Amino acid sequence: MGIFSRMKNITRANANSYKDQANDPEKAIDEYLRSLSSDLGKVKAETASLLAEERRAKTALDECSSEIRKMQRYADKSVEAGNEDQAQNFLDQQAKHVERLSDLQTAYNLASSKAVGMKQVQDKLIADLAELEHRRIELKGKLAEARLQQGMNSDGQSSGQASFREIEERMTQAIHEAEALAELRADRENDLDNK
Repeated sequence: MGIFSRMKNITRANANSYKDQANDPEKAIDEYLRSLSSDLGKVKAETASLLAEERRAKTALDECSSEIRKMQRYADKSVEAGNEDQAQNFLDQQAKHVERLSDLQTAYNLASSKAVGMKQVQDKLIADLAELEHRRIELKGKLAEARLQQGMNSDGQSSGQASFREIEERMTQAIHEAEALAELRADRENDLDNK
């Protein structure tokens, strides 16, 4: 379950580094989303690995269960044929498989829980990335609007000061919203770690 801690640390480090690059908000937002997409690729690879491990554990568990049933059938047929020694031999082999079955069941349950947890992390990251992409589009629109208005107001000096303050307030608000979103994500990731 160390992947949850790793992803939390990666995301927190990325958010802090992009917060520092707030001089050009558009570039910072784009870079942050590229980084999250890269993180999503890593999570998808880890999820695929855990799902493969779960399938291998399930296959081993099913094969062991099949062997147990097969040994019981062989033992029953040996008893019907009157061969008690051979029936006992099949029952001994069945007992070995039964002992192994418990370990295989535990391994499968562990692999399954890891896969489910990682799938939840992947789904959450995909949802967060989609939400951030939507927010990026909104922020870029606001920034473009602010630049356009700044250009239109550059002719008049008296309204230029007011426009600049408005743009500065919008930019500050956009930065605060991005920071708040990163803090909310960090809190949600802490919840996944606790689970």
